[in-house]
Amino acid sequence: MLYFEQMKRPRPSHALQFILLMGLVSLLSDMTHEGARSLVGPFLSMTGASAANIGFVLGLGELLGTSLILLTAYIADQTKQYWLMTFMGYAINLIVIPSLALVPENGWIFACGLLLIERIGRAIRKPSKSTLVSFASKEMGEGKSFAILEFVDQIGAFLGPVLLFVVLWFKGEGTHLEAYHLAFFILGIPALLTLLVLWVAFKNFPHPEQFEKEEVTQDHLLLKKDFTFYLIAVALFAFGFIDFPIISMHFLKLNLIPFSWIPLLYACAMLVDAFAALIFGVGFDRFGLRILIVSTFISMPFAFFAFGFNSIYALILGVILWGIGMGAQESILKAAVAKLMPKAHRSMGFGLFELVFGVAWFMGSWFLGYLYDTQIEWMIAVSVGAQLLALPFFYFAYQKTIK
Repeated sequence: MLYFEQMKRPRPSHALQFILLMGLVSLLSDMTHEGARSLVGPFLSMTGASAANIGFVLGLGELLGTSLILLTAYIADQTKQYWLMTFMGYAINLIVIPSLALVPENGWIFACGLLLIERIGRAIRKPSKSTLVSFASKEMGEGKSFAILEFVDQIGAFLGPVLLFVVLWFKGEGTHLEAYHLAFFILGIPALLTLLVLWVAFKNFPHPEQFEKEEVTQDHLLLKKDFTFYLIAVALFAFGFIDFPIISMHFLKLNLIPFSWIPLLYACAMLVDAFAALIFGVGFDRFGLRILIVSTFISMPFAFFAFGFNSIYALILGVILWGIGMGAQESILKAAVAKLMPKAHRSMGFGLFELVFGVAWFMGSWFLGYLYDTQIEWMIAVSVGAQLLALPFFYFAYQKTIK
């Protein structure tokens, strides 16, 4: 008999169990789409795309996904069908990622179409999944909860690229394109396991909203100054944060490491991401939004090291700083939304956050990809400058939350 049938209010240990189960879902999902992401830059370049094409398509994917995310968030809040929408979004991964194995030579447009569909799947699942986790986060602390989720999540983001490294290493013979096709096909296995574990989570925790007490007020915090300043900071951060496919393409262009090592380098960045998320998540519960200032300041110069030197050591340092920024992005940025938004409108809060982040990511990815093709020094300056401008807005948001 399910424990929710035995007791009215779950204990904190059950909240942890639920978060760990959802973390396992994220682990397997990240093995799939982060594993694919580690190869996307070189793969698209190999099939005929330029840096500007890659930047445009990746940015467009974020824009498309986040344009839909506000709609899917609204539907989730109105229908409360969080589980159904989470299942639908993850199912798309199972179809799209292995289909990249069918992309022919010079078929980058077909590949880009599949990547755009994957972003639509993300738009369907993202606000609902974050809302499900946010219910349990109220018992454990938003920072800790999203940090634990991100830590387990990034173990998957580490294992996926490592799996592909092994595949590419042993594939050896044949063309690089053939090796990449095999890698994408194998990623269908963790995609299938994602849905199986999600089903286990649903059967054991069909009503995770019971973790959180009902609120007396249903204020719309979207219009308050703390959330407005926060979204401005998020937009600046996202605009300046160069996506890894551009970084990995740069590595390949400099020919400093073998092509098969690209996913391994991404795996290392994901490992840094995981531990950074834990550290910053604990810091968020203690220091609040101030910790976002610290994390952004630390990761801010990653582009300078990743693109400013023709040195493997500088590149590795850049990737480490990039991983720190990703750890903050995937944990405490979301924890802040869970803290600022009321229960009844939280999917909309996550949806608005994802929309602002995605639009800024699209504009930044396209513009920074263009600068990479034309004037790489300006790309570095714009990346660092945008994140620097985000710092005072994170501070303003923090000041409003303590008044």
